[in-house]
Amino acid sequence: MGNDEMSSLVDTSDEWIRQRSGIQRRHIASEAETTSVLGAEAARQALKAAGLAPDDIDLIVCATSTPDLTFPATATQIQMALGMSHGAAFDVQAVCSGFVFALATADKFLISGSHRSALVIGSETFSRILDWTDRATCVLFGDGAAAVVITAEPGAGTIADRGVLHTHIRSDGRHRDKLYVDGGPGSNGKVGHLRMEGREVFKHAVVNLADTVEHTLAATGLKGSDIDWFVPHQANKRIIDATAHKLGVPESRVVYTVQDHGNTSAASIPLALATAVGDGRIQRGQLVLVEGMGGGFTWGSALIRW
Repeated sequence: MGNDEMSSLVDTSDEWIRQRSGIQRRHIASEAETTSVLGAEAARQALKAAGLAPDDIDLIVCATSTPDLTFPATATQIQMALGMSHGAAFDVQAVCSGFVFALATADKFLISGSHRSALVIGSETFSRILDWTDRATCVLFGDGAAAVVITAEPGAGTIADRGVLHTHIRSDGRHRDKLYVDGGPGSNGKVGHLRMEGREVFKHAVVNLADTVEHTLAATGLKGSDIDWFVPHQANKRIIDATAHKLGVPESRVVYTVQDHGNTSAASIPLALATAVGDGRIQRGQLVLVEGMGGGFTWGSALIRW
């Protein structure tokens, strides 16, 4: 759905949307394309890219704020779609930073030795929870899914290892009213709609994202100049630019997909990764820094050697 089509639904324009967010288009799932349907397709593509089969996976962690059902978990529906009846599958809900939280969770399972290979999925159908009369929010979000495979392998315990090198996750529930959905089975029994105080989110995003990234860099003894690719949550180009500038990361090493996908919440970071890997920018052995912030607030970052 391009900006021109969006302008036929609410009082907005292509220029207004681009200036405030950098978004040019977003994708809207069909009625039959639920969050698990999108997630299962992303999982299949990730497995194919990794040269693995569902039998090789023993853990599925799906980050989503738009599950098919209140329960069971969307991850179990993806598990079923892949023909799996072994291993464990569960959801993680941390909104737009959900992929980082899911990656950190799966990483800990693999480090513990309890599991050997995991599918980490971000899948969302945010179009289902938008107020399509609110131009301040409905123009910003889209639907999508993407996935990665991580496998436990011996390493030296240094930043020269491949894989997830460090994760850092945070939350602060005091800021709930700045970005939330006004419904839920435990409150009013309704699905609800997304509500957001845009200026407040912007202000907190730049500070919190820079903080978590600086924590990750300090923990690994690296500087912003050491990072090959910065892959942020794709919420708003102005937030991405401000965060990259604060960290001293040049625009040439920032992956932008917000113009094509809009804000796809937990799917945003893995979609950007898939895009940059697919077009050859991200290469084996390079250092990739990801970060995101979501409603609640939640925020986090992860350093990966591809």
